[in-house]
Amino acid sequence: MPLIQGRVVSLSVRAAAVAGAWIGFGLGLVSGVVLGAAISWFAGAVLTWQRQLGLTLGVTEQLLPFGGQIPFFQTLRGSWYLVIPAVGILSGLFTAMVGALIGGLVAASYNRSPYGVQVTVEVPEETPKTSSEQLGA
Repeated sequence: MPLIQGRVVSLSVRAAAVAGAWIGFGLGLVSGVVLGAAISWFAGAVLTWQRQLGLTLGVTEQLLPFGGQIPFFQTLRGSWYLVIPAVGILSGLFTAMVGALIGGLVAASYNRSPYGVQVTVEVPEETPKTSSEQLGA
């Protein structure tokens, strides 16, 4: 196959933004799920620490650090199966917007550049058409 060299002079801003959004969503979803798991674990760890500290010092919950937030931490720990995907999806949506913005800005700045990217394209050789292909059969 013959090789042809050329230059890419412009990129689709929409395609670059969509690609950036997909990549951002994927990365944000994974990191958000890990963050959601860490939040749920941290809520459980705080509740355990509060219980031990309350028994050791013999004081009420309201006098302990995070004392007023105990119901909130119990909700986070108890509904971990909702917290983890919710944090993952929210993080994914945020990073998708950031990725789309970055992809669009990179494509737009590339389109404003006077330089292009050198590419080499492999062009398939044309095969001679048979008589039935020429007649449209």
